[in-house]
Amino acid sequence: MSVLSGASVLVTGGTGSFGKEFLSHALEHLDPARLVVLSRDELKQYELRQRLGDDPRLRWFIGDIRDRRRLTRAMHGVDYVVHAAALKQVDTAEYNPTEYIETNVGGSQNVVDAAIDAGVQKVVALSTDKASSPINLYGATKLCADRLFISANHYAAGYDTRFCVVRYGNVMGSRGSVIPFFQQLAAEGKSLPITDARMTRFWITLPQAVQFVVDSFGTMSGGELYVPRIPSMRIVDLAEAIAPGSPVHEIGIRAGEKLHEEMIAPDDSRRTLRLDDRYLVMPYVAGWGYEPPGDGKPVEDGWAFRSDTNDDWLEIEELRDLVAVAGS
Repeated sequence: MSVLSGASVLVTGGTGSFGKEFLSHALEHLDPARLVVLSRDELKQYELRQRLGDDPRLRWFIGDIRDRRRLTRAMHGVDYVVHAAALKQVDTAEYNPTEYIETNVGGSQNVVDAAIDAGVQKVVALSTDKASSPINLYGATKLCADRLFISANHYAAGYDTRFCVVRYGNVMGSRGSVIPFFQQLAAEGKSLPITDARMTRFWITLPQAVQFVVDSFGTMSGGELYVPRIPSMRIVDLAEAIAPGSPVHEIGIRAGEKLHEEMIAPDDSRRTLRLDDRYLVMPYVAGWGYEPPGDGKPVEDGWAFRSDTNDDWLEIEELRDLVAVAGS
């Protein structure tokens, strides 16, 4: 039984790709007493309400994480929070840096403060591979957010609220996924644009991402940065899996984009433990009394979790099966 059973759960950014999948999963499998959706777009909330139906456990809040008072109201009586709200487009961040800072950094601190004031038990914040050794502004704001949530355990040391971070890479089937774009181009007989034939990426499905977050509520004690042990794939293999035999052409790496993804940097290896289904990056300083799990195995000094040096790879046939499932 999940720790979320019978609980009141709030999801910031609840109408995004992750939020919609999480809500559907929770209603069907987790038996929450109450699910609170906080997001800014009334149209997306309306559309999601049509999809989920009039389940009496659902509550709908229009609001922005920049608004501390609205967050405090939404979190009244809430036991657990999934923080998924963020501005996420790399190129847009470079043109609108202050907007990303105010949402991803300032908004994250508002979530921390509101959760403590409301007496929330646990908060899991969603991160991104771009927060590891960031080279763009979006990644830098998410790294700041990660640090805020880890350090929030110091901030809340005299309270019951605990915070952890979950970091993962590309999500198959999420909004903005390359899969429908490649499928459309292939159907039109057009060549598929590949940024770089050498490019590799981590890959996780939406249901896997949701389950990883749910499991993290059960294992966290506060201060963890969890990274799932997930496979890598080659972008050229993905193109072949989606549109077999279609021509491809290279267009070059976009500004702020990495050739290979990284989720744990070499300098973090000294604080990283390998667990069954995940890696755990322990906090730099844990004045709230954090104790690492006894079954974790330290990784080698200087090791990094990168998509090009990963020991687990998806081959073309496996990718094809996953794409078929994601599109069904």
